[in-house]
Amino acid sequence: MDFDISHILESWDYKPGQVMVRKFKNKNGQELIQLRVDLGLLQMHAEGRPDGKRPMGHESWFDFYLARLEEHRTQNGGEDEEFALNAEDCSRLHLESVQYHHRYICLLQLEDFDGVLRDTERNLDLFDFVEEFAESNENSWMFQQFRAQCLQMQTRALVSQKLKGDDHDGALEELDDGIEAIREYYREYSLAEQLEQSNEIGSLEAWRSEISSRRPMSEREKLEMALNEAVRKEDYETAAQMRDALRRLAVESPK
Repeated sequence: MDFDISHILESWDYKPGQVMVRKFKNKNGQELIQLRVDLGLLQMHAEGRPDGKRPMGHESWFDFYLARLEEHRTQNGGEDEEFALNAEDCSRLHLESVQYHHRYICLLQLEDFDGVLRDTERNLDLFDFVEEFAESNENSWMFQQFRAQCLQMQTRALVSQKLKGDDHDGALEELDDGIEAIREYYREYSLAEQLEQSNEIGSLEAWRSEISSRRPMSEREKLEMALNEAVRKEDYETAAQMRDALRRLAVESPK
């Protein structure tokens, strides 16, 4: 068996600063994703656990521990008391979460926004799970420190979906919601002093400005602009026409 992958790397040059990713189907019809990195490539499954493994017969370690929690509740009258995740449990879950992190970055580049939302929501659910059941705050923080980054990626997918449908107003609303969710994270974890230096918030706010600047004007905005221009030129006949048009629009499409 030839283990040398030089011929693959030579036909797919690495370009620093770019997320180089591709999706394809293997001989069994499974969708795989490859991410080009400087020393080679990462390959992952597009569905299920990225490395394709099924720990303890479950889709993921997260699913395994969720099943253990349900078993614990069944045996303890529905109570969660005494269920806990030790350091080894958290280490397994953390390593697994990094796999999903790599995949949703690839999926965003591939414009598979549903996939990004699936994987980011999965990791956010995991972060909540660990926060509730980890034996120590130190083990929990191993996950929570990545919450802002995960929220940013989730927001990018939601906004991209809106833009794909030419819904600029919806995109701006998703951005505002995402930025506020990240701000709430910093406040909740007593990191307010880091809030203004947040790369995640800075990136989303810059994107918001860009989207806002190229958002097509609504019919109401066009009429209001024409009205203001007519008043500025003292063209009162045109101004009256614009006011009438605005009144009709208000009746036809009330706010």
